[in-house]
Amino acid sequence: MTPSSPEALAASVPDGALLALPPDNSLPSVALAKALVRRGVRGLRLLGVPVSGFATDLLIGAGCVAEVETSAVSLGEAGFAPRFSSAVRAGSIVVRDATCPAIHTMLQAAEKGVPFMPLRGVIGSDILAHRPDWRVVQNPMSEAPDPILLVPALQPDVAAIHAVMADEAGNLWVGRRRELATLAHASRRLLATVERVVPGNLLEDERLAAGTISATYVEAFAVAERGAHPVALLDEYGFDAAYVATYARAARTEEGFRAWVEEHVFGQAARIAAE
Repeated sequence: MTPSSPEALAASVPDGALLALPPDNSLPSVALAKALVRRGVRGLRLLGVPVSGFATDLLIGAGCVAEVETSAVSLGEAGFAPRFSSAVRAGSIVVRDATCPAIHTMLQAAEKGVPFMPLRGVIGSDILAHRPDWRVVQNPMSEAPDPILLVPALQPDVAAIHAVMADEAGNLWVGRRRELATLAHASRRLLATVERVVPGNLLEDERLAAGTISATYVEAFAVAERGAHPVALLDEYGFDAAYVATYARAARTEEGFRAWVEEHVFGQAARIAAE
């Protein structure tokens, strides 16, 4: 598989796509999110798998997002996600409340090719009043009263991740973040940025195979060094708390966010990184 570029990956994501992003502790592609902002994508429906963070707030602030389905949107120790909070107050995006187990279960249903899966732990909560697509039914395997929740399969149009490395065949190494394999299996398309390309076949190395997503599920990948920054990438580099805190302060206002984006997404250094 021949490496692409972040800009080419972004160009392949259509307006209105259901785009799945892993949380800040599980290898989101911030490089691809920035490329989507530069591209000017519109109407995205974002899925936090299962929570949303920096990349989601960036895309919302840039006007790329129509809807968010997630269990939370947060910048961690930097506090609330400011552009998300502003969009909710303004009513400019639709928020579909979910829970972490529900999102994972819906993806597992898509992965297995079944229309729904049962789930416990949500019955009795207020969230059911806002999710008419979730159904509480009697457990057909029990003769005693036993309500069970059914959640529908959820198949993202595109999943975007940042892996440590790809091999020449397009296999991706994600280490211990094996939940990304479920995301890859459930999604129609998987786009990835990676730190580097290595020779050989990762699936033939017993030490690396368990942490590798097969190229069968990968549509395209691009090299983007530090493409997860400012979030951490396994043992490659840590979370850049100062960078996120600076963003959070700037993004409290529309003017501050625009200035930050002009420097960090459209600025000369950002353009060089994209090239």
